Amino acid sequence: MRLRALPLMGALAACAPAEPPPRPPLKLDCALGYEALSAAIVAEPGMKPAVKERGEPFRYFNAEGGQSSFMITEPGAPGHPAILKQQVTPAGVTNSGCAYGDEKGYAELVAYLEALARARAK
Repeated sequence: MRLRALPLMGALAACAPAEPPPRPPLKLDCALGYEALSAAIVAEPGMKPAVKERGEPFRYFNAEGGQSSFMITEPGAPGHPAILKQQVTPAGVTNSGCAYGDEKGYAELVAYLEALARARAK
């Protein structure tokens, strides 16, 4: 009796829907503007907000799987408004971003993220 069930189980497995391919990472499209890009990051499936440190004028969001994260500035942050992305690659962590505000403040943000990446690598 068990042998008769095997073909049926195999047929059922063949009919099961295939798993969808993984979503590509969210692209950093600066042309969207600060508000629209911030909203897209927050709404991205699998994006998880990190715990916000008191007094820090940033919001962090981590992509499921840990391959990328986003920093969205808030009023009072250097370079605000700005959005930065950290991406884990085979060569290491890369930073990219959208500077909608003060360029000098934006450079400070990039230096901050690079220092965090170096500290994690140790």
